[in-house]
Amino acid sequence: MIKLYDTMAREKREFTPREADRVTMYVCGPTVYGRAHIGNARPAVVFDTLRRLLEHEFPERQIIYARNVTDVDDKIIAAAEAEGVEPAVITERFERFYLEDMGALGVAPPTIAPHATAEIAPMIAMIAALIERGNAYAAEGHVLFSVPSDPDYGALSRRDRDAMVAGARVEVAPYKRDPADFVLWKPSAEGVIGWDSPKDWGVGRGRPGWHIECSAMIRAHLGETIDIHGGGLDLVFPHHENELAQSRCAHGKPLANYWVHNGFVDMGAEKMSKSVGNVVTPEELLKTHKGETLRLALLSAHYRSPLPWTESLITQSKANLDRLYRFAFDETLGQIDQGVIDALRDDLNTPLAISRLLSIEKPADLRASANLLGLMGEGSDAWFRAFLGMTEERAKHIESLLAERNDAKAARDFATADRIRDELKAEGILLEDGPDGTTWRRA
Repeated sequence: MIKLYDTMAREKREFTPREADRVTMYVCGPTVYGRAHIGNARPAVVFDTLRRLLEHEFPERQIIYARNVTDVDDKIIAAAEAEGVEPAVITERFERFYLEDMGALGVAPPTIAPHATAEIAPMIAMIAALIERGNAYAAEGHVLFSVPSDPDYGALSRRDRDAMVAGARVEVAPYKRDPADFVLWKPSAEGVIGWDSPKDWGVGRGRPGWHIECSAMIRAHLGETIDIHGGGLDLVFPHHENELAQSRCAHGKPLANYWVHNGFVDMGAEKMSKSVGNVVTPEELLKTHKGETLRLALLSAHYRSPLPWTESLITQSKANLDRLYRFAFDETLGQIDQGVIDALRDDLNTPLAISRLLSIEKPADLRASANLLGLMGEGSDAWFRAFLGMTEERAKHIESLLAERNDAKAARDFATADRIRDELKAEGILLEDGPDGTTWRRA
């Protein structure tokens, strides 16, 4: 039984899929105008792990995981103008970088990756429905959602009205009927990416606001109500609050049964943010660290907790990963440890799962359990040998010397044992004697 903390309910709830044959999950993906930073990678890794758990727990159901790509946005337009290229040049480049970076962290592609520019018709249809129902209106070239028309607005973020207006961080335009109203569709100037709008909107060419794309994509690809909606904690308001309002008013149904949000990655006292400039990217980190090390670091704190990104975190994650590989090197898959499964079932408690992982005694079971966390997967033996900078023959040579040393110790030939230790140390291999035997690692 999986339990997930539901932001709407403010408590952990038993997860029960809505349908007998599938589980649906939608997670807000990247806005592709620049390189992702490691904070952007946290939801990708967290929800990839949740997806793996869902596939394990519901093998009889299809797990449909949708992660959108926002490829029309003011920041994208600005980046394209700065380079003197079409927006598609910017979006295609940074989407490719995003997929490469996330792939290096062991994140599998989503089942569906809808792009905003390919989903304009469903957005226009949803906006038209909201206008017809009295939940949206056209004003001075814009279409806006009428927040007062939705009596349940604010249920997700639980902010008071003044806080919601302030939290939206936008200037109150004179054409808004209410300061909290937000844009569904905006005009596009000549030469700026845009699409023809329905004539009765009075907009001409326009483009969608940010919030409407997710509501329309969910409806088009997954249905009116989904099982899980995920994303970063910073999306609760206004993005997810606005998504929820749009969909609720358009369909008369809840958008999602479970709202799951991950906490921030911070660099000291502040959240990691491009606007602040305190960012480090997977691209930079992957020059000196392997993707599985970074993935383990991102999973080392509970997903709802803040994650301070430090060198000591990476060092400890590398040491833990080294330990796992030394123990389960070149093993086939065994049984997934029950303690690891139970930890993940309890609101994706990855710190507890990792702690349990480090205590598993059977190498094959360790390998299978690590794989559930996206670690030590297919091809990882070759990866580990490359990580250690050695061939399979070199690894076997070390193991042979280690066995020779163990025999010498058993015969109380400590001079030979010490000689082998010194030889390996000179070659950059350190031995660690413990109650369960001797292991080795690269210095």
